[in-house]
Amino acid sequence: MSGKRSQQGRKSIAVYPGSFDPVTFGHLDIIRRAAKQFDRLIVAVLNNISKKPLFTVEERTALLREVTRDLPNVEVDSFRDLLVNYMRSKNAEIILRGIRSVTDFEYELQLASTNRQLDEGIETIFMMTNPKYSYLSSSIVKEIASFGGNVSDLVPPAVEAALRAKYAQGEDVVKLTAPPRKKAGTKSVE
Repeated sequence: MSGKRSQQGRKSIAVYPGSFDPVTFGHLDIIRRAAKQFDRLIVAVLNNISKKPLFTVEERTALLREVTRDLPNVEVDSFRDLLVNYMRSKNAEIILRGIRSVTDFEYELQLASTNRQLDEGIETIFMMTNPKYSYLSSSIVKEIASFGGNVSDLVPPAVEAALRAKYAQGEDVVKLTAPPRKKAGTKSVE
C-alpha cells in the first residue's frame, strides 16, 4: 500500500455505503478501483428498513467479505444509522459513491448536499462506473435470477451460487399474480 495521507498526515479512510443486495461486478469494480485510492476502504452495508431485501444484512456482508478477501485494505461492515454518524464512528471523512448515469448523479448530488449540511467535515467523492457496467443494478440481477436467467456475467460466482440457492428455496420468486382473463362475451359474477 502506498500509504496515501490526507493533508493533516492521517490515513485516508473512505466509506462506500450501499445496500449491495446483491453485490454486482459494477460494485466490485468501484471497490477495486477505490481500494487503490485510499489507505482504508470500508464497504458499509446499509440496513435499510424501508426496503425488503432478498439477502439479510449478514448474508450481504458475508458475500462482500468473500468477494473482497484479496483486498487487504478493504473492510466490510454494516450500519443502521445516519451515514454521517457512522462516518464519525469510523473517523472517516470521505463518502464514496458510484455513478452510472446523469439520473444517478442528480440523486447522489442531493444526498451529498444533505450529508454536507449535516457535517461539513465529510466530503463525497463520485466515481464513474466502468462503461461496461453502466446498465447494471442489483434489481436487474435479482429479476433475471428470479426467472432462472444466467447472471454469471453480472455477479461473482459466490453471489451467483447464493442467488441460485435463494431462488431454489422459493424466496421472492416472481409469480404472476394477475387474475385469468375473461373470455370475450362472458359476464363476470362478483
